[in-house]
Amino acid sequence: MKKILVIGSTVVDIIINVDFLPGTGQDVHVIFQEMSLGGCAYNVSDTIRHFNVPYILFSPVGTGIYGDFVRKELKARNISTPVPTPNMDNGCCYCFVESSGERTFISNHGAEYLIYKEWLETIDISQIEAVYICGLEIEETTGPIIVDFLEKHNDIPVFFAPGPRINSISIELLDRIFKLSPILHLNDDEAYQFTKKDKLIEAVKSLNNLTNNTVIVTCGSNGACYYENEKLNHIDAIKVEQIDTIGAGDAHIGSIIACYYKKYNIEKSIKIANFVSSAVVETKGALLSDEAFGRIDDRI
Repeated sequence: MKKILVIGSTVVDIIINVDFLPGTGQDVHVIFQEMSLGGCAYNVSDTIRHFNVPYILFSPVGTGIYGDFVRKELKARNISTPVPTPNMDNGCCYCFVESSGERTFISNHGAEYLIYKEWLETIDISQIEAVYICGLEIEETTGPIIVDFLEKHNDIPVFFAPGPRINSISIELLDRIFKLSPILHLNDDEAYQFTKKDKLIEAVKSLNNLTNNTVIVTCGSNGACYYENEKLNHIDAIKVEQIDTIGAGDAHIGSIIACYYKKYNIEKSIKIANFVSSAVVETKGALLSDEAFGRIDDRI
């Protein structure tokens, strides 16, 4: 049975709830704080798991207190990664959540973002159905190694969720990824900023011209859109109370990848992804419990 290859980071999310982000010289009190397993790749893989779709979490776990936390949490979930332990500390992500539910990230990058050629060479590519990559790993010094790997196996479908780092990745490296015709997943702000267009239809057309494949854009409370066959299609959002938005985008692309594996069409896939990401928005942190996902499964 083929699997989804999820390449990227597993980190400790240090979630800090505050009324508002302080400006320079201001002082605010923390309302609530906790540590949780996170990272784009882990969040995506956990969503895929909920759909009972087989996957490989290809994620380095470094040393230090954060690496120890990640290893302990993965072991408790019976999850392993084929990547050896690098001799480098794992990082963390400080997730500041304001009373509105909006989140701001401050990342301390470590071993979890660095992927090496000898590790990728251990993958049995014949067992891979599709690959997920994120912008954070591509931006790092070993990002070109991941792109080399994808180019070597360019018959494997790629899902690329660059996030806001799309504007920090070199144009040369982005061009190489776009030539692989990935399914591109980003939000509307990222699409506008990268393409420098002020209308969504113009932004997605511009992105589609680069990838020659489906472009999926999430639009917050306005739902999501996808562009293919020269047409922009809109899927309504699921109305929920916004608790925090950590991991909503990861849940959305993870759901779409799982639905791709199940051979669902793109419209059905995005409808399901909207349900899952909305459940994450009304949950503290990035991850859904099995019970919470079960309640969604009953609706979709």
